[in-house]
Amino acid sequence: MKYDGVLFDLDGTLWNATEAIAVSWEMALRDAPDIPRPPTVRELEGVMGMTAEQLMAALFPHITKERGAELFSRCCEVENEYLLQHGGRLYEGIEALLETLSKEVPLAIVSNCNTEYAPCFLKAHGLEKYFADWECSGRTGLPKGENIKLVAERLGLQAPVYVGDTPLDYEAAKVAGVPFIHAAYGFGKVEGVPSIQKPLELPGLLQYSH
Repeated sequence: MKYDGVLFDLDGTLWNATEAIAVSWEMALRDAPDIPRPPTVRELEGVMGMTAEQLMAALFPHITKERGAELFSRCCEVENEYLLQHGGRLYEGIEALLETLSKEVPLAIVSNCNTEYAPCFLKAHGLEKYFADWECSGRTGLPKGENIKLVAERLGLQAPVYVGDTPLDYEAAKVAGVPFIHAAYGFGKVEGVPSIQKPLELPGLLQYSH
């Protein structure tokens, strides 16, 4: 199939920021008496791709939804400031991949992150020049599948593909009605779909419709 745009998930697809997030959340939760300890890197890896409400319920099942939203907001504020300064770990070959693809078709990010998270990723690593758009559930309040449709519409794409690493990403692509490619080097497993073991394998799966 030929594609006229590539939409990316962020965590587990373009970068792994869990170590930096763990540091920032430890700072943010230091004075929270109802949180006995901050989440570990492993625990954070297990909730990547979830919405804010889902991940707080998974990490801290003993607190209310309202308290979870309050703590998430605090954590995001510290996290974004930390990521802007320190960045995360880009997967090997990501910038070369983005440079290659952006010469062919528009690229965008669609993630279940907070509003400032994607801009922190772009600014910390100097990657703004490769992307035509980005969207997140924190900004629209919409599920990822709807945000995929929204970005595709904004960019005028007729045949985009979505690249992500978890079953949640796959389900979102199905909701949006777009093909899915699994980033098997990320956090999740998805069977029965095209997959890549490293980022620079992606161009080999793509044909362009321009």
